[in-house]
Amino acid sequence: MESISADLIIDAIDILIVSYLLYKLFVLMRGTRAVHMFFGLIVLFVLSVIAQWANLMALNWIISSLKTVWVIAFVIIFQPELRRALASLGQHRFLSRFFKVEETGVVPEIIKSASRLADKGIGAIVVLEKDMGLKNYIETGTKIDAKVTAELLETIFSPPSPLHDGAVIIQNDRVAAAGCILPLTQDQRLSAALGTRHRAAIGLTEETDAVVIVVSEETQTISYAEGGKLKRKIDINTLRTDLLKNFGLVGEEKAPKAAPAG
Repeated sequence: MESISADLIIDAIDILIVSYLLYKLFVLMRGTRAVHMFFGLIVLFVLSVIAQWANLMALNWIISSLKTVWVIAFVIIFQPELRRALASLGQHRFLSRFFKVEETGVVPEIIKSASRLADKGIGAIVVLEKDMGLKNYIETGTKIDAKVTAELLETIFSPPSPLHDGAVIIQNDRVAAAGCILPLTQDQRLSAALGTRHRAAIGLTEETDAVVIVVSEETQTISYAEGGKLKRKIDINTLRTDLLKNFGLVGEEKAPKAAPAG
């Protein structure tokens, strides 16, 4: 009896873990084009179980023959979603190190540069690294390794700088690299009015826990991307609030007041 009870407990734990992983994968896919493919694979899986249970030899043979193809297709089709799912597990609060921007005036410098660039109509995209490392994206650009200042950011994004079209990635209080290439979102529901910078900001935050600030040269407005969501046309005070709240700071020096950017 004790052995049976232990087996039941283990089976229950197994089912709960698998159910949780499937649920998390579905949550990550919800609202994307992959969700329909996900349901299709579930239907095929159910059919395979029914075929084995009902001893449907022909159907069972076809499904068994396609198992290897299914695994490869699943990895290819759901590559972005699987990457996000694995990253999400690694970002659990119990495991994360609660990244914080050091109290060196980084946030005020970023806010100051965003305000100035918006006023001048100069496009920019600034990435702030959090728990997930961005080494792969840093390597696509030019390494800088310099202290964050508004003047440096403005210089990088001001034409004819050769790095002005790419993204700047910030690690702690350092500009790690500039001219970096970011992945574009594949979300088909987005407005056609969104440019490459905004799509890159959404794309990176879909795959990582970074936050991204975008300055539009066309509309001279500031946007803020996090968790695959984009807040458009925010003012400086909203940007400051989002950054300080996101990075858990309460005593950060405030940037000089500026008029709303759009």
